[in-house]
Amino acid sequence: MRYQKFVVTLLAVAVMAGGLSSCRRKKYENPITSDTQQPDKVLFDKAVRDIERSRFEVARLTLQTLINTYDSSEYLAKAKLAIADSWFREGGSHGLAQAEAEYKDFILFYPTMEESAEAQEKVCMIHYRQMEKPDRDPTHVIRAEDECRLLLNQFPNSKFAPRAQQLLRNIQEVRAEGEFRVGAFYHGKGSFPAAANRLQAAVDAYPLYSGADSALYQLGDSYSKMGNRFREKAGQAYSRLVRDYPLSDFAEEAKGALKQMELPVPEADPVAVARMKYELENRPKAGIMSPVTGIFSKSPDTRLAARSGQPAMEGLRPNIPASVPSPAALAGGTTDVTVSTVGDSSTLDSNPDARAKPPSEAGAAGGNGAAGGTGAAGGNGVAGGNGAAPAAAAPAQPEPLPTNHSAPPKKQKKPKEPKRKK
Repeated sequence: MRYQKFVVTLLAVAVMAGGLSSCRRKKYENPITSDTQQPDKVLFDKAVRDIERSRFEVARLTLQTLINTYDSSEYLAKAKLAIADSWFREGGSHGLAQAEAEYKDFILFYPTMEESAEAQEKVCMIHYRQMEKPDRDPTHVIRAEDECRLLLNQFPNSKFAPRAQQLLRNIQEVRAEGEFRVGAFYHGKGSFPAAANRLQAAVDAYPLYSGADSALYQLGDSYSKMGNRFREKAGQAYSRLVRDYPLSDFAEEAKGALKQMELPVPEADPVAVARMKYELENRPKAGIMSPVTGIFSKSPDTRLAARSGQPAMEGLRPNIPASVPSPAALAGGTTDVTVSTVGDSSTLDSNPDARAKPPSEAGAAGGNGAAGGTGAAGGNGVAGGNGAAPAAAAPAQPEPLPTNHSAPPKKQKKPKEPKRKK
């Protein structure tokens, strides 16, 4: 009997403990969890699987259904980003254009999310993948440079920033190579002002360019052949080559040019020496088939791009060619104009402006002067009347500006050959 009461009491205690434990362990059901069957997550997972299997159109329809049906879903932002990723994976000119538009919309709607930096990087990659060689259309090169620079400006602390810096260095290598090729063409043609304009813009905008030393040497040579008025600029180009690119093959020739011009030879910058050694040691080597595959490839070769250093954060700016005269030269002197209030007007009253005189009084050189006889036109003298005034010394003529097109030599007429007798 006692045993039965003990068993009943034990069962009652167990039932009460189970009820209390069941009340205490009742968890809050999170609507979005890894093992939930919420419809918005089901739709998102299905769209992800479709993207992974390259069923892009089906994935976009599923994601659009999620966005239109569940406007307060936690997966709303990820769904918009997944739509852009589907266009990006699909590729093609149409797909990449749609992906860029979707990424831009995502950045506009969610500028503070971490995924916005990823979206901006994808926009940069869209144009980076469509870049062509330096001697071809630079549209995508320019767009890729702008988008990568925008990523570094808007999201400088993002985890995508280091990769964007290297992409920007690769892009600027391609653009600088294009400018250098044009400048080298003009230099070989003899159009030195045009060559100097292109080469100067390339070395100023992109100092990390692998061919900056060659560009500086041709820049100095172009300035030296444009006359004495550009002697200083030629010396600056050679000095910059010796100082900033000391391991270059053109460094010794630049030193010789400076000595010939009787200009000081600068010392090599130790930081530049360390940077060039690092670049030479970390430069990737070309494969065995690279010369063959590079001919048929549309994409540029970026092996020579810098692996260190801060890329230029300003775009390429065109310079004024040296063959264009400055406004000061056109005005015959300085163009600086100042305005001030006249304190004492007695000088103006006693000496009126010559422009106030009538042309007959101000312009006539009559009498016995140098312009001729008793009147303005000559009179009694041939050129100087009764006493010709001594001629004033002619001012020294400035050196003419260089031109891109030298006058071709005149063709000499060949003497007519005598007709042969038949």
